[in-house]
Amino acid sequence: MVGVLTTISGQLSTVQAQPGSYTTKETKAIKLYQDGLEHMHARKWDAAEADLKKAAAFDDRFVEPRFALAELNDLRGNDAEAMKYYREALVISPRYFPNAYLHLADIEFRNQDFTAAEQHYKAYLELEEEPVRRRRARLGVDNCAFAAEAIKHPVPFDPKNLGPAVNSANAEYYPCITADDRTLLYTRDLPDAASPWGHQEDFYVSTRDEKGEWTTGRPVGGVVTPANEGAGTLSPDGRFIIFTACAGMEGEYGAGRKGLGSCDLFISRRIGNRWSPPENLGPPVNSRNWESQPSLASDGRTLYYVRGTQAQDGLKDMDIYVTRLQEDGSFSAPEKLGSAINTPFQEESVQIHPDGRTLYFSSNGHPAFGGLDIYVSRMQDDGTWGPALNLGYPINTGGDENSLLVSADGRIAYFASDRAGGQGDLDLYGFELYPEARPAAVSYIRGVVTDKSTGKPVEADVELYDLSTGKLATAAYSDPSNGEFLVCLPTGREYGLNASSEGYLFFSQNYSVAVSADGKPQTLEVPLSPITSGETITLRNIFFNTASSDLLPTSNTELDKLLRLMKANPTMRIEVGGHTDDVGADADNQKLSEDRASAVAKFLTGYGIDAARVSSKGTVKPVRWPVMERTRVAH
Repeated sequence: MVGVLTTISGQLSTVQAQPGSYTTKETKAIKLYQDGLEHMHARKWDAAEADLKKAAAFDDRFVEPRFALAELNDLRGNDAEAMKYYREALVISPRYFPNAYLHLADIEFRNQDFTAAEQHYKAYLELEEEPVRRRRARLGVDNCAFAAEAIKHPVPFDPKNLGPAVNSANAEYYPCITADDRTLLYTRDLPDAASPWGHQEDFYVSTRDEKGEWTTGRPVGGVVTPANEGAGTLSPDGRFIIFTACAGMEGEYGAGRKGLGSCDLFISRRIGNRWSPPENLGPPVNSRNWESQPSLASDGRTLYYVRGTQAQDGLKDMDIYVTRLQEDGSFSAPEKLGSAINTPFQEESVQIHPDGRTLYFSSNGHPAFGGLDIYVSRMQDDGTWGPALNLGYPINTGGDENSLLVSADGRIAYFASDRAGGQGDLDLYGFELYPEARPAAVSYIRGVVTDKSTGKPVEADVELYDLSTGKLATAAYSDPSNGEFLVCLPTGREYGLNASSEGYLFFSQNYSVAVSADGKPQTLEVPLSPITSGETITLRNIFFNTASSDLLPTSNTELDKLLRLMKANPTMRIEVGGHTDDVGADADNQKLSEDRASAVAKFLTGYGIDAARVSSKGTVKPVRWPVMERTRVAH
């Protein structure tokens, strides 16, 4: 903490070369004061307090030991005594040490004396021009106005400790949970005599049993090492983890992991019950700076995280960034989020909710109750972030609140707290989030990808597109050991699914996502057909204008898949069959079906596919048949 002690000590080291500059001429008082400062530097609190009190008693106008006593009591958590000595010193000499107004106001604020705190923040602003501290004082004035009003309107809040299976006598924090609310990943801080810091962080995972209770947390094998790992994020299906690893004394991040800066982001994939060796995400995500606290969006491609600068007195310039996975598999240049989120102060503990549009984070740079408060911001239609809204009292208090996580359904929030009654130190808690702070409703879909001919699991790239926009909504890889995948999606929309794997025809399906009455997820079977002669693909996401053969833009995703399939298999020949229903004249329907099949064929030949490889025909089906296109494959 850079406080009065540092400042006063700096003054006195100069004053000692200029006798007579103290506010007393009592040499014994000056000697006692200097002895008291030395004891403070050595953290010998009782000896320091005794000498400083004796020094102050020598002369009622000697302000230096009174400022030092205020700082000493602040460091020891004795707020009442700290305020008493600050006020006494400022009465004696109001302009001797202007920073004292700022420190006094901070203590008054955390003790909810907002009127006095506001007065002293303003008093500091009248005396000092230093820009960084002036920003802090101006924020303090705003905080007083905000907190005094917000505390009159508390929000619903009833936190429940997650219990001894998850929490321990050590600190637990930075929770992350899968979309089905059944797997909880979190960080635990453990004592470690071999570490240069005397402790180190590891990942633990807990799952819900059949009764919905959390099982005993266990280390994440393959990821946890004797070095420091923590602050992780899971993909919605729990099959990828991105986490933070920090360099030890050898400059390595554990298990030979090399990094670029003090802390970097790494990624590991779970196959069955095993995790792959973690890989550094590399530049431009990682840099010579400090990267940590990642949050992966439900699309599996957008990553939010915190970047800070390592300084001699700790981290500074901590801001939230975003980067996106591109088509070539690399990440885009990280972008710092705008001023609605980031401030000149500290932002951390970011979580992008699975709805992709609601961001939770902690900050001490927005109007607050003091320390780090938790905020929510919502993405606007133009892609920018809306104002940061404080989650309110008593979720936020005068202490530091962070590590907020909100479940996929938006109802339950998890966070870390050292409140009384826990297992010890920071514990993880859950509570029902009040409606105004909730994100959009999100559901999830389970599926399994198999070989249609053998029934064996297949590793496939599964993509879902919002049919109203044609944009990718989310993506996942099915597990090669069992073919399973899980994706998280906003409800009330139409989606098109495409699954593809080398050596197979792609699979196409579309459906609505809704919250089921029994709360169970939608399930989907995805049988992939090997590329063999005579196989048929049903293209369920090819759309036309009513009674027209004009392709709609929402068809482009599916057509691009078909185009890539044919380019990857140059000997493949296909027959496109267009279907229409039997409502209306047969001749008209037959022509429409032929024109629609021809439109798909023309799309392919227009992008370089030899016309000899594509033929088309139309068919009229009874009204009970859905309108779709089919392609028959030959070699």
